[in-house]
Amino acid sequence: MVKRSRIVAFLLIIVLLGSTMGVTTKNIIHKIKLGLDLQGGFEVLYEVQPAKKGQVIDKKVLADTAEALDRRINVLGVSEPSIQTEGKDRIRVQLAGVTDQNKAREILSTQANLSFRDANDRLMMDGSDLKQGGAKQTFDENGKPSVSLTLKSASKFAKVSKEILDMAPNNVLVIWLDYQKGKDSFKTEVTKKDPKYLSAPRVSQVFNQDTVSIVGDFKVEEAQTLASLLNAGALPVKLKEVYSTSVGAKFGEQALHDTIFAGVLGVAIIFLFMLVYYRFPGFIAVISLSIYIYLIMLIFDWMNGVLTLPGIAAIILGVGMAVDANIITYERIKEEIKVGKSIKAAFNAGEKNAFSSIFDSNLNTILTATVLFIYGTSSVKGFATMLIISVLMSFLTAVYGSRFILGLWVHSGFLNKKFSWFGVKKSEMKDISENYDPLDLPTKFDKIDFVKNRNKFFIFSGSLIVIGLIILIVFRLNLAIDFTSGTRIEVLSNTPVTAEQVNTSFEKLNLNTDEPVISGKNHNIASARMIGVLSKNEIAKLKSTFKSEYGSEPNVSTVSPTVGKELAKNAIIAVLIASIGIILYVTIRFEMRMAIAAIAGMLHDAFFMIAFFSITRLEVDLNFIAAVLTIVGYSIHDTIVTFDRMRENMHKKKRIKTFKDIVDIVNISIHQTLTRSLNTVLMVLITVISLLIFGSHAIQNFSIALLVGLLVGVYSSVFVASSLWVVLKGKELKKKGVIKTVKEKKKYSDQPQV
Repeated sequence: MVKRSRIVAFLLIIVLLGSTMGVTTKNIIHKIKLGLDLQGGFEVLYEVQPAKKGQVIDKKVLADTAEALDRRINVLGVSEPSIQTEGKDRIRVQLAGVTDQNKAREILSTQANLSFRDANDRLMMDGSDLKQGGAKQTFDENGKPSVSLTLKSASKFAKVSKEILDMAPNNVLVIWLDYQKGKDSFKTEVTKKDPKYLSAPRVSQVFNQDTVSIVGDFKVEEAQTLASLLNAGALPVKLKEVYSTSVGAKFGEQALHDTIFAGVLGVAIIFLFMLVYYRFPGFIAVISLSIYIYLIMLIFDWMNGVLTLPGIAAIILGVGMAVDANIITYERIKEEIKVGKSIKAAFNAGEKNAFSSIFDSNLNTILTATVLFIYGTSSVKGFATMLIISVLMSFLTAVYGSRFILGLWVHSGFLNKKFSWFGVKKSEMKDISENYDPLDLPTKFDKIDFVKNRNKFFIFSGSLIVIGLIILIVFRLNLAIDFTSGTRIEVLSNTPVTAEQVNTSFEKLNLNTDEPVISGKNHNIASARMIGVLSKNEIAKLKSTFKSEYGSEPNVSTVSPTVGKELAKNAIIAVLIASIGIILYVTIRFEMRMAIAAIAGMLHDAFFMIAFFSITRLEVDLNFIAAVLTIVGYSIHDTIVTFDRMRENMHKKKRIKTFKDIVDIVNISIHQTLTRSLNTVLMVLITVISLLIFGSHAIQNFSIALLVGLLVGVYSSVFVASSLWVVLKGKELKKKGVIKTVKEKKKYSDQPQV
């Protein structure tokens, strides 16, 4: 009997969820803050240095500096900037959406220490004598822009002006911004040209007043900036740029458009596949995946997170990984239906049996994402944050959401005997009276002996590793400035460009770069690197020149040698910690030999990605490290699903007596999980290929790394990790004296060699 109330409940839930998502999605999307790589802006990491001898840089000084920087950012009118202290002496500032990056850079780093000196460079007054908020942009009697200052004490100014007057004929009051000791008299030509020199008015009388007017060779904007700086207050320290990256607004706009298009296309193909291959459960998966995407955006909005380009990639990648949980569950349900169980019984058993695989694989992905978050920089942290949210939400929606929604239909009785709705043919079903176990079901892969040729696969992989090592030693990696220090410049042109054309532009600015690399769908993107770090003035000139020549500001990233070494060290530490964590987890949940085999497969995959990038000369940057750790997590994710089935088959066998038992367990487990492995990797590949073809140029190498890692990961899970466990388990049995017969040794090589 069909319980229509459950179907009505399903329809009401869908209407309620659909209308809620429809009404709120637009608002959520508009509220989410975009990172500088999606709307333009810049990020800079300052090393805080003492402004005077004996000054100690402690937490209070860092906090005061961060507060001073925040006041200056308010001058720029940038909404929701990010200012973070890092370590003992660093401050990271991110300004997304800032329109005038050159002005922002100047305002942030200028100390704004105002000083009034006599002709002999003796300090008479400084910024501390100004009244708070007492600077404003004005015009002098000739209509020229000037800055009016209100002083705290008129009597002090009277005393200073009298002293200057008594110094005739050198009765001038020299006004400096960020004066540097050791300058000659203001009269020298060097000083006159110094950008820190503001003016030198002649004092002809004693001024008993609290106002001073600075009249220099100002433009209105310059006078306004100076007044704003003085009102914001002087920095208590000196700031040295050790890392910076800037993205032009057009770059960000194009990156956002391309990546969203790639994501929508990839997700649409996944939805179509699930509907065609898994029929009605696939329809439920489409619903749960839609809810999953909505929840990710909602939670990210609640967290007040900043969405970056790698973050969008993590969402798209997360959809491919989220569908994995649905596929594992639906394949389990199909197995239960095939042994003759009712839809209801198959649903309950399939959900229960799939849980451990989903839980273990997702937990390992969270482990690697957490390591990425701890050791990554800002953009990588964004990717890691989104990956963690994606995995948690996929677990929630696939395990509990899909179960609840599909359960309404299953328990309604409407699906009774509708086995074709689950993609199962009547000819595939066994009679329930035969007491068939799902683990005994035949598969389309039963004739393939994956273990028999293990030594050939070991030799094949070993040979490729040796070749890869040689390639790596000879060619090394094409390291980005993230790890080597230097400057990277990316040019986005309105028209196609050539390397010669861009080179000429660099030569005009006396910049010696590597040969520019031309890319982009219309050959309108050029990127080049150079040794050394450009100063803020050089960056400002580069940006303004290239904007007038090519139509948009270039992206400019600089990394100091110190930061480059730190990033390289953190990348190595991240991989090591992730590996150790996975070994411990797999050992606890499975056994040590499975952990060793899983880690061997993982390192195998990571190395192939590195060797591939070495021979193709693709640039290795921080996003590549994110890709490696993502594949590390996904490789283990894939291997654990196979190992979980192996564990299940071992429990069924109860006792392993022969080497053939080990081989049979592995072969049967791979046969049973291969469809799932191929389908899930296909889903992730769809999203990655979509990103690679249609996504932003900025994450192209990231997408290539994922593509290579995914393909190698399937191979290692099936042919390397499982076979290596066979070898290790065989040696364990041999030590215990379980494997004894010569016949067995000949048949299945019970003395396996790697």
